[in-house]
Amino acid sequence: MLNALLLALRQIPDPAFRRPLLLGALGALLGLVGLALLSGWALGAVAGGEGWFATAAAAAGAVLVVVAAYWLFIPLLLAVSGIFLDGVAEAVERRHYPTLPPPSGASTVTQAWSAAILAAKMVGLTLILLPLSLLLPIIGVLGLWAVAAIGLGEGLFEGVALRRMGRDAAEALRQRRRGEIWTLGGALALLAAVPVLNLLVPVLGTAAMTHLLNRPRRAG
Repeated sequence: MLNALLLALRQIPDPAFRRPLLLGALGALLGLVGLALLSGWALGAVAGGEGWFATAAAAAGAVLVVVAAYWLFIPLLLAVSGIFLDGVAEAVERRHYPTLPPPSGASTVTQAWSAAILAAKMVGLTLILLPLSLLLPIIGVLGLWAVAAIGLGEGLFEGVALRRMGRDAAEALRQRRRGEIWTLGGALALLAAVPVLNLLVPVLGTAAMTHLLNRPRRAG
């Protein structure tokens, strides 16, 4: 499982990775700027008014919007990965699995739409868990990390699987390999929490899940 991530890291210098890597990082960075602007607007709304209550609300709001932007960036990474998934998976397969037939699964639009839907679900769960992370920090953060791990893992795996099979087959395979997918998703969620490295997650995650999907086939 984690070997798939190491293989993805080793392929970062591959010229075929440069365009999706740069575009993916740019998309994630623009999304992060958007989140920061939205958080600033929300904080301005919370801080409106005068007196001690407005001051306390502004302080609590500042903490909340920073935490929200931090965790909402992860579903954003998942949505970005859906846009550049096909090119990254193709580069990995061309280098490591050249005997595979051309992909004949769902279209790129379907893959991107699937990633966007799951990202929206992650946003909803994240917003629900955010107050808990402030009231019970340890439990709340663990819950947010679990949502990120499962969302990134299942979303990225389903995306690369849909390139080569129908939705029902991809869903069945995802359920059978859930432990591996969640473990790799957990590692990706940790990377997503590290500044600069988080910009690589769309490409690294897609490449790693492509290895996770295809390595058993090559071994067999």
